[in-house]
Amino acid sequence: MGPKTPHRGKPKTFLLRSASLLLLVAIPFLFLHFRQGRPSADRAESTVRVERKSLSETLRLNGTTQASRSFVVLAPRLEGAQVGSMVITKLAPAGTHVTKDDLLVEFDPQAQTKDYLDKKSTYDTLVSQVAQKQTDEDIARAKDDTAMKQAEDELKRAQLEIQRNEVVSRIDAEKNQEAVDEGQATLKQLMETYQLKRAAAVAAIKILEIQRDRAKEAMRYALTNAAKMTVHSPMAGVVVYNTIWLGGRMGTVQQGDQVRPGVPFLQVVDPSRMEVRVELNQVDLLKIHPGQRAQMHLDAYPGMTLPAVLDELSPLGHTGQFTEMVRSFTARFLVQGNDPRLLPDLSAAMDLDLGTETNVLVVPYQSIGAESGHSFVWLKNGSGFEKRTVKIGRRNDLNAVVESGLAEGDVIRRDAGEDAGAAERP
Repeated sequence: MGPKTPHRGKPKTFLLRSASLLLLVAIPFLFLHFRQGRPSADRAESTVRVERKSLSETLRLNGTTQASRSFVVLAPRLEGAQVGSMVITKLAPAGTHVTKDDLLVEFDPQAQTKDYLDKKSTYDTLVSQVAQKQTDEDIARAKDDTAMKQAEDELKRAQLEIQRNEVVSRIDAEKNQEAVDEGQATLKQLMETYQLKRAAAVAAIKILEIQRDRAKEAMRYALTNAAKMTVHSPMAGVVVYNTIWLGGRMGTVQQGDQVRPGVPFLQVVDPSRMEVRVELNQVDLLKIHPGQRAQMHLDAYPGMTLPAVLDELSPLGHTGQFTEMVRSFTARFLVQGNDPRLLPDLSAAMDLDLGTETNVLVVPYQSIGAESGHSFVWLKNGSGFEKRTVKIGRRNDLNAVVESGLAEGDVIRRDAGEDAGAAERP
């Protein structure tokens, strides 16, 4: 039998057992260490030091951008025509910069052109009818004038013959008298019918003239409607499409779409003169006045900021959205800067500057409590806190100015609503 081989696994087992023992001993020490350090950290986080710095008060208002100067393009309302919708054949692309008299949109003019040609044909026909009727009346008048002249001559001849009744037989004398009576009756009848014929002819011509004038107006309407099929820009600006109802969906127009008359589907805006209209609560009304400056932020472009000035404030309010007791007022801000991304109908936030105080004592607003109409803070005094009455000035959403009661460097509790001894508990 050979010599025994030593066990190689024993050193490894010994090392593992030693490491486990050290870990079990270290865990309680680490736990106690971190537990003792936490109260000091909590105490540091629950207190704040009074600092002397600047404080700005701002008011956040929400509104919508729009152009101060713009031209809204409506689908044309046609005069004297019943049209359901019109087809767009040409359209300026959205975002295009146009100048004065540039083409914006063109509708299919075939229906209006055909209508104009039909109205023109009707008008030309009526003009010819009026001329023909006038010619016929002139001929009839000439014939009636000739017949009256003949009747007058026959009457005069009969009157001359009746003067010979003393020298002619009784039968011839009666014939001469009958001729005079017949001539007088004929002339009288012709004179009476002459006036009636003239009045009838004038009425017939007047009717045709009225029809002609109506046809002329219809032709003019059709010509005006044909001209309305093309819309040119009256100003320089940027083309912006409006969202409208299109065949069961909401969207913007495209070439080939049908638009009903009177629908505002497009507009040209002047991007150099933009404004923002906001709704202002009556509680904040006394804080603002025209001329105040603000910073505009767009929700669509978070990093974009432009200056603005409050230009106009509505003198009359309207009922609020949630209650009739609180009124809302409309304010208009003029945007001072310019940016290619600034377009109408974008949601915007206005940070209105209500004033800034420099070199003042500032504390967190949550560190200020209220009791019996007075403000107070919890001032650190040794190992505890004491209630200190303070006078508060200007404030914003986060901080407030302390006008009296504290000094620079004082340590106060961050939250006035916490238990006074909470910061000192281990």
